[in-house]
Amino acid sequence: MEKPVKELLDCVKRVNACSPFYQKIFKDNGVVAEDVKTMDDFENLPFSEKDDLRKVYPLGLQAVPEEEVVRIHSSSGTTGDPVIIPYTAQDVTDWAIMFARAYSYAGMTNKDRIQITPGYGLWTAGIGFQAGAERLGAMVIPMGPGNTAKQIKMMQDLKSTVLASTSSYALLLAEEINRQGIRDKICLKKGIIGSERWGDKMRARIVKELGIEIYDIYGLTEVYGPGISIDCHLHCGLHYWNDYIYMEIIDPQTLKPVPEGEYGEIVITTFRKEGAPLLRYRTHDISRIIPGRCPCGSPYPRHDRILGRTDDMVKVKAVNIYPGQIEELLKDISGVSSEYNALVTNKDGKDVVYLRFEVEPGASLESLEKQVASRFKSMIGISIIPQAGHIGSLPRSEKKSVRIVDERYE
Repeated sequence: MEKPVKELLDCVKRVNACSPFYQKIFKDNGVVAEDVKTMDDFENLPFSEKDDLRKVYPLGLQAVPEEEVVRIHSSSGTTGDPVIIPYTAQDVTDWAIMFARAYSYAGMTNKDRIQITPGYGLWTAGIGFQAGAERLGAMVIPMGPGNTAKQIKMMQDLKSTVLASTSSYALLLAEEINRQGIRDKICLKKGIIGSERWGDKMRARIVKELGIEIYDIYGLTEVYGPGISIDCHLHCGLHYWNDYIYMEIIDPQTLKPVPEGEYGEIVITTFRKEGAPLLRYRTHDISRIIPGRCPCGSPYPRHDRILGRTDDMVKVKAVNIYPGQIEELLKDISGVSSEYNALVTNKDGKDVVYLRFEVEPGASLESLEKQVASRFKSMIGISIIPQAGHIGSLPRSEKKSVRIVDERYE
C-alpha cells in the first residue's frame, strides 16, 4: 500500500506550528520539523500515548484558539486523570461524515430507525452514533444505556431496525428478548457493534438470537470516537478512512513498523483534526493491515478485527495471554457458549488461572472442562483450572465485559 508521504510531512509541519503539546515533544526529543523530509524520517519520530495526554490535563492538547473549540469529549479516567479532547466545528462535521460513511457501508439508509444504547455525555459513543445517523437522515432513538425493559418496549413500539450497542449489551438484549418470547415482535435487521473486543462465538449467538446482520465498528475517544472504521457486508476486515487517518502497525516491543499483513499495535496519525491533532498515537490495540483491496470493491484499506490490547495482556509463567487467544481456542469446541472470564491469582506462591465459561444446554460440564483445559495447554502453553457453568451463570454487562481479571497485584 502506497504511503502518503507528503500528507504526513504536512502533518508534522502543522502540529509543530499549532500544537504546544507536540512542540514540547519535539523539543524534548531533539526533533526539528523542517528536517523531517522522508518516510524514514517520519517513522523515526517519537510516539505519543495516553499517559502523555493525561499529563497535560485538562486542555493541554488544545491546538486552536479558545473561540474555535465548540465541544469537548473525554475518556473515562478510571485509572487517573481523564483525557480531554477539544473539538472544533470542523472536527464535529468530519466525525459525522466518517460515521455516516460507516453506516452506509453497513447498508443503513435514511429509511432506518436506529436505537442508540451506548452512553451519552463526555463519552464519545452516544453522540457520535447520533450525529452520523442524523447526517445520513435516519431516525434516531437516543436511548442511552441501561433500563432493558424500556429498551425492549421502545424497540417494539418504534419498530427499530438498527441496534447500536456494545456486544455485551447486544447479547443481554438478545437473551431477554428470547426469554420473553417476543422475537417476532422485533423489527431489527442490523446491529452496529463496537467499543469492546468480541469473538466469533458471541457474534454467532447475537446473529442467531436476534436474527440480524452485525457490523463491527471501531474508534477511540482520542481519535474522534467510534466510526473511523467498519466492516462491509463481506465481513472480511474493517475499512478505515485513510483520507482522515493514517494507520501504522508497529511491534509493541521494538516500536518498529511490522511487515504488511503481520499483527502488531495500531498507531494513528490524524490528517485533518484541528482541536487536538495526533501524530503517531499509540492506541495499544492489536490488529493488522489486511493486504490488497477488499472484494467489495471499496478503495478504502482494511485492518483486521481487534485481537486485544497490549494492556489487556497478562503474563503468567512467562506466557503472554490475550482475550483474543482465549476466544480463538473456545470457538472450535462444540458445546461451549460465548461467555467466559479468566481470573489470574496467586495461590500458595504460584500463579493460577481459573477459566470460567458457559456451556450450551445438554452439554457435559465435566467433559467440556477437560477439553478446554487440554486445548488451553496445547494452544497457549500453560495449565488452567476450568470452571464450566450453564448459560446465564456468568454476569452480563450493559457496558463492556471484563474478560481477564488479574488479582495478583491488588
